Amino acid sequence: MKKLFISTALAALMSTNAMAAKIGVSIVNFDNNFQTLLRDGMQARAKEKGAGIQVEDAQNDVAKQLDQVKNFIATGVDAIIVTLVDTNASRTLSEEAAKAGIPLVFVNLEPSDMANLPEKQVYVGSNEVESGTLEAFEVCKMLRAKGKSAGAKAYIVMGSLVHQAALQRTKDVEQIFGTDMCNFIKVVDKQSSEWSRDNAQTLMTNWLTAGGAPDAVIANNDESAIGAILALKANGVDMKNVVVGGIDATQDGLQAMKAGDLAVTVFQNAEGQGGGGVDAALALAKGEKVERVVYVPFELVTSANAGDYLNKN
Repeated sequence: MKKLFISTALAALMSTNAMAAKIGVSIVNFDNNFQTLLRDGMQARAKEKGAGIQVEDAQNDVAKQLDQVKNFIATGVDAIIVTLVDTNASRTLSEEAAKAGIPLVFVNLEPSDMANLPEKQVYVGSNEVESGTLEAFEVCKMLRAKGKSAGAKAYIVMGSLVHQAALQRTKDVEQIFGTDMCNFIKVVDKQSSEWSRDNAQTLMTNWLTAGGAPDAVIANNDESAIGAILALKANGVDMKNVVVGGIDATQDGLQAMKAGDLAVTVFQNAEGQGGGGVDAALALAKGEKVERVVYVPFELVTSANAGDYLNKN
């Protein structure tokens, strides 16, 4: 009887292991702060759910990301999660996964053909129309409070130009600055930092050399905002005179806010997006229905509520 019990238990354990879902994940770039947070969120949720997960670094290389997806398909994963190197490359990845009949979840960075994704393919992220809008409107209010409504000069530090998020966030900012309330803000220039702190620092240094200190710097992400802050401070600019905005509410961003350098950021929930991507992948692998677009809301963060977001990203 004891042998029978042990055999039954072993069979159940083997059956559970055999049924554990395997997820392949291709992350745009491990060096990117927010992408690392997403990866952490995915791994934590997979562990919680008892799923196997293999995470690969695409290193900002479209061809490498495609190869990773093909390798996941070849090894027989139950679902694939991708944060896109290039928004426009999403169609090729969709086609590969669809041909293999393997569920595909795009996380954080929207695919170009999101409205026409095949069956068993979804997007989990945040609505980028909210991000730049929240950031820009708060920057506008802060500039008015500083008495700058007669005219203010601003620079926009964009993310990667092959990412829908950077394009949409920049568009949001420009639309807010075009409203009657905020059209006193003139965007002198906008350039890409590729989401990088170092690139943003170089970019801001060049702007300062060419045209002096701005009234505002609006960055597509916190890393770029921090890079701009480093350049401003290195060039002797009093941060009390410049309103700097970012997006993500990373821990580094919140520390910059605590120091009085970053005026506004927008919380993008890395744990919610990463964990939500794993939840969607597991549900699709089981044949369950998942909404084609799953949005995780953005939240405005200023010095007034920054304490609520410590240790969240």
